[in-house]
Amino acid sequence: MLTGVIAGAVFTSPAVGSILAAIRAMAQAGTVGTLLIVKNYTGDRLNFGLAREQARAEGIPVEMVVVGDDSAFTVLKKAGRRGLCGTVLIHKVAGALAEAGVGLEEITDRVSVVAKAMGTLGVSLSSCSVPGSKPTFELSADEVELGLGIHGEAGVRRIKMATADEIVALMLDHMTSSSNASHVPVPPGSSVVLMVNNLGGLSFLELGIIADAAVCSLEGRGVKIARALVGTFMSALEMPGVSLTLLLVDEPLLKLIDAETTASAWPNVAKVWVTGRKRSRAAPTEPLAAPDSTTAAGEASKQMVLVLEWVCTTLLGLEEHLNALDRAAGDGDCGTTHSRAARAIQGWLKEGPPPASPAQLLSKLSFLLLEKMGGSSGALYGLFLTAAAQPLKAKTDLPAWSAAMDAGLEAMQKYGKAAPGDRTMLDSLWAAGQELQAWKSPGANMLQILTKAVKSAEAAAEATKNMEAGAGRASYISSARLDQPDPGAVAAAAILRAILEVLQSQGA
Repeated sequence: MLTGVIAGAVFTSPAVGSILAAIRAMAQAGTVGTLLIVKNYTGDRLNFGLAREQARAEGIPVEMVVVGDDSAFTVLKKAGRRGLCGTVLIHKVAGALAEAGVGLEEITDRVSVVAKAMGTLGVSLSSCSVPGSKPTFELSADEVELGLGIHGEAGVRRIKMATADEIVALMLDHMTSSSNASHVPVPPGSSVVLMVNNLGGLSFLELGIIADAAVCSLEGRGVKIARALVGTFMSALEMPGVSLTLLLVDEPLLKLIDAETTASAWPNVAKVWVTGRKRSRAAPTEPLAAPDSTTAAGEASKQMVLVLEWVCTTLLGLEEHLNALDRAAGDGDCGTTHSRAARAIQGWLKEGPPPASPAQLLSKLSFLLLEKMGGSSGALYGLFLTAAAQPLKAKTDLPAWSAAMDAGLEAMQKYGKAAPGDRTMLDSLWAAGQELQAWKSPGANMLQILTKAVKSAEAAAEATKNMEAGAGRASYISSARLDQPDPGAVAAAAILRAILEVLQSQGA
C-alpha cells in the first residue's frame, strides 16, 4: 500500500516542508517517481500541491491524485466532493500497481478512473471531540447525523433514530439516487466492493450488524458484492459512527484489491465473492425415536407429563428467588435461565406426549435444554441428562436409575471441573446420588429412598451458604460476600422435590 505518510496536527493538513521532506526521502531511496494521494480538502490540495511543484522544480518526478468520494451532497459545490474512506481503496490499488512495476503516469491515470467509480457516506450517533475542545456539534438523544465528514464537521441532514436495517437502507438510497449530484451509480447487476468503516467509537460487534444490514440491502437491490471489508480504516477520533463505501469493480480491479500486502490493518478476507456464498445453514435434525405403542408406555408417558409439568411450575415460581440468590455470586440470571428451560419444556409438551422410554425422554430433554436454556446451567443439565440416558437404554429398573444418576454426576464432574463441596449445583445432586445407591439393593423401596435423597439434596443446598466456592462464577467472588445458598444447588434440590411430590401423589 503506502510507502510513506505525512501526518499533520489533528484534523489539519501537514506543512509543506514535511511533505517535501517525505518526497525527497522517497527519491533518495531510489524510486522512479512519487504519487501523492490527497483527500479533497482545501488545505490538503494547497499544501500537497505546493510541495509537488517544489519537488518537480528539483527534478523529482511527482504526480498527484485528489480523491473526492463523498456522496453526501445532493448539489455539488465548487469545492467538490470531500475525500473520505474510499481514499484507502485508492491507496490499495495504487500500491498494488506500483508493486507490479506499472509506471507512474499509468498508475496516476488508472487510479483517477477508479476514484470516479466509488462513493462514501457516513452516519454517526454524535460528534467527536478534538483533544482539549468541546464536541464539534450536538445531537439529541433520538437523532442521527447523516453525511458527515472525517474531521468532526456536521453532516447534511439529521434523521430520527431507527434500526440498523432502516439506517443502512436510507444511506444506500441517498448514495445511489440519481437525483443526488454526488451519487455513485450502482444499478442492479453491478459488482461492488463494500467497505464498512468504523469512524472510531463503535465495537466490532456493531460494525458486524451494520455490515450484515448492508450486504442484505445491496443483495436485495440486485447488487453483487465481490468483497466486504469491515474494520477501522479511516476514523474521526472517537466518533461513534460508521461510513459505507461502494466501489464498482471488474475482475482486473478486484485482483488489485486482493493483492497481498503487509499493511497490518488491511483485513485478510477470503478471496471469494460474498454474494452467492452460503453464510448460514439449518441445524441438523436429531434422529427420530421409535414410537411407543403399548398401553404401559402410554401410562408411563402420562406420568412423565405430570412430573415435567410440576417441575416447570416449580421453577417458574422460584424465578425471582433464584435470581436474588444469584445476584450475590453471579450475574443475577439463574432464575431466568431455569424459567427459560421450564417454558421450553412446556412448549414441547404441547406438541404431543413425550416418549415413554426413559432413555429417549432424557435424550430429548438434553437436546431441548442445550438449545433453549443457555448458560452454564443448560450445558451442565445437558451433560447430565445425556450421560444419564445411557444406562437406561438396556434396563429401567431401580438399579439402572441409580446407575443413571452416577453416570450423570460423573459427566458433570468431568467437564464442569466441580467436585462436592465446591458450592455448585453438584452438591445437591451428589447428596441425592449417594442416597440413591440404596436402589441397587434387592427389595429397595423406591419412594422411601427417594424421600431421603430429596431431603439430603435440600440439606446440601442449604449447606452451600457456608462453603467457599471452588468452581463456577462464584469462585471469583470474595467468600465474605457469599452468605446465601448457591442458586444452582437450590434449583436442583427443588427439581428433585417436584419429582418426588408427583410420584407420591400417584402412589408410585
